[in-house]
Amino acid sequence: MYHADKFHLVDGYAPFCKHLFIPNFVGAKLSTAAITNSNRKHLITEYVARTPTELPVLVRYFPVEKVQPQVAAYLDVILYSRTQIQLENAATGKPAEYNETAPWGIIYVKAQDVDYELPMDPITILRNGLGKEEGGSGVPVDKEAYHRSVEYWAHHAVLQ
Repeated sequence: MYHADKFHLVDGYAPFCKHLFIPNFVGAKLSTAAITNSNRKHLITEYVARTPTELPVLVRYFPVEKVQPQVAAYLDVILYSRTQIQLENAATGKPAEYNETAPWGIIYVKAQDVDYELPMDPITILRNGLGKEEGGSGVPVDKEAYHRSVEYWAHHAVLQ
């Protein structure tokens, strides 16, 4: 799709990050839901580490058994440069699992209803600011982006 010049890379939060927004051709379901008075009671909070080497952080989410996800309109394919992936892998001791010739690697695919970047969650912004050794990207905290993130995530939660 990208090589057919149908879709274009969109700049992300840092020079090494790009997005490719494409129609949801696989029927993937939304990864977030708005918090409402009727579903607020289903929110769960717990401390979670994404990997054994990361510090656990407080997260909140809706169980998909309680809040049913809808089919998303788009997929946000999030890409990092090969160099950034190499730097993060080296900092965390993760084995290299990337194509040596590919300029970009897919780090996440997010199902969503809009074809633009949604704010990353506040803890991801903070983790990124902690540095690569702590599982982040090393990008310093942008206070304006952080406040936009809090505004969005105060009214939304992940579905899992």
